[in-house]
Amino acid sequence: MNSEELKDRVKDDLGQMLEAHGIKADISEHHVEKLNASYEALSITPEGSRIGVNANLSAICDAIEDGQSYSEVVAKAADSIIAGIENTPEINVEDLTNYDEMKTKLAMEVVSADRNADMLQSVPHEQMEDIAVVYRLILGQDSEGRSSVLVTNDLMEQFGVTHDQLREDALVNAPEIRPSEIRGMSVVMTEMMGPGMIPEIDPADEQMFVVGVSDNIHGAGVIAYPNFFEDAAEKLGGDFYVLPSSIHEVLLVRDNGEMTAKDLEAMVREVNATQVAPEDQLTDHVYHYDSKEHIFEMADKFEERQAERDADERDSDKGSLLDDLKAKKEEVAKEAPEKHTKDAVKKSRGGEAL
Repeated sequence: MNSEELKDRVKDDLGQMLEAHGIKADISEHHVEKLNASYEALSITPEGSRIGVNANLSAICDAIEDGQSYSEVVAKAADSIIAGIENTPEINVEDLTNYDEMKTKLAMEVVSADRNADMLQSVPHEQMEDIAVVYRLILGQDSEGRSSVLVTNDLMEQFGVTHDQLREDALVNAPEIRPSEIRGMSVVMTEMMGPGMIPEIDPADEQMFVVGVSDNIHGAGVIAYPNFFEDAAEKLGGDFYVLPSSIHEVLLVRDNGEMTAKDLEAMVREVNATQVAPEDQLTDHVYHYDSKEHIFEMADKFEERQAERDADERDSDKGSLLDDLKAKKEEVAKEAPEKHTKDAVKKSRGGEAL
């Protein structure tokens, strides 16, 4: 069975499973271009509804071709589709074109600008170094997941708003509907492993902090919130590095001289290569926040800027020392004739005495 035949079989069998569950739906195949991912999908829309769910057809077929049980994979996909349909939030489709209603649902997310260069051409976004800030409408959310829509240029045009207006409204609403959380790593580990499993750490001694949102979905976008870096700097007590753990969270590490940007970047690359799914990866780079200059930048840029600043200070100190030596030399030179005159007078007077 070739790949096209497999797709057709999966599509037909899913349709029969849904009907057996009492769901008659239109099932169509299409290509999905998403931030950080693209795949072949099945769009399942129940009869009488204008809202449906997507199923990742590429992932289903890959699992089967990798040797997993066909019946188990398809049954699991059917269960997921049914749950998605049954938990689809009540949405007034007319509201989807009403910007005054939708702007209260605006959230901010971040993705790699390099990996999503083509997609970003049709999506309003801001640039933070090589990170792109995008906007998403959170339509509904529960324990099973969430329903959301990425804001594209076309959708923004339908709303009749400018990019500046979209950004301004998102900066107000995103922190309200998805407030940021900054927690010490020891606190997070204790929650995961249970009390007493790791040594207690004084908050003042925490070196690493986890940043995200309460549902742990696309929480790295909080770094684009107003005053986020200033608030984080106050909590951490000064400068810090930003490690892109994933699109869902970032790590903050105090800049206390114990680790270099090179060490931290090697750690990020290792984690991305071994522990983070490609679709969840943010970037391989490490960033730095200078709390005195209020600058967020790539860590290597910060270190270059720091080296230049140190060099300028050394040159300034060197210049100051040379100025001091020059002044001393002039003082000595000024005193020399006076001393010569005094010595001559002493010798002259001595001669008279003899």
